[in-house]
Amino acid sequence: MPARLAVHYLPQFVPETDLAGATVVMIDLLRASSTICQALANGASEVLPFVEVDEVLRAADGRDRSAVLLGGERDAQPPEGFDLGNSPLDYTPDRVFGRQVLFTTTNGARALWHARLASRVLVGCIRNLSAVVDSVAADQDVHLLCAGTAGHVTREDLLAAGAIAAELQKHEGREASDPAHAAIGEWQELLTTARALERTPSQQLADELRGVPHGQTLVGLGYEADLDYCAEIDALSIVPIFDPATGVIRPA
Repeated sequence: MPARLAVHYLPQFVPETDLAGATVVMIDLLRASSTICQALANGASEVLPFVEVDEVLRAADGRDRSAVLLGGERDAQPPEGFDLGNSPLDYTPDRVFGRQVLFTTTNGARALWHARLASRVLVGCIRNLSAVVDSVAADQDVHLLCAGTAGHVTREDLLAAGAIAAELQKHEGREASDPAHAAIGEWQELLTTARALERTPSQQLADELRGVPHGQTLVGLGYEADLDYCAEIDALSIVPIFDPATGVIRPA
């Protein structure tokens, strides 16, 4: 049986059972995936994703708060009482090193738990693009699961999925689904535009992110720097792995 590659534009587009036994890469480019990668790269001991804010608060109750950080967002802003929001720029070594991050976001956490039947669940973005590709290259059945925003397909996740899928197809030819081919086409179009404008792919992606609805929301809230940060290709070599049995994300 040939190796397979699928892209799912939203979690609700694929039943949880269809992901059972497969490798899943969860993608929430703006910004959960990028932030989780950054937190772990800067020394956080682990990240625990929760779907609801109340779950985070209950998990934090009774813990040594010097060893725990509450991070995440609702409507792109830190929930009341949280230490950090969902900007990767906030997860600096002096804030996160050696600490556990209890983390909730509107879309990314739900997407992670949607993949709980998979054999492996990775967190992917643009900043760890090549590391993710290398990590899943030998796996037989790879699904790229886009988180979307509030139940809507997002171009930013589609582009990130296309970038990962294009590299997988380049180095490891696979039987790709139609959505995977479409995502690859979107990424290749971005690369063509970047060459025509004499920009790097990261520069072109950052420009694209400023034009998508959630990117515009982040700009309006003062998070424009996050867009450049999330668009930087291969800035990290870390591959976060989510273990649904323990509810913990740690580096591979």
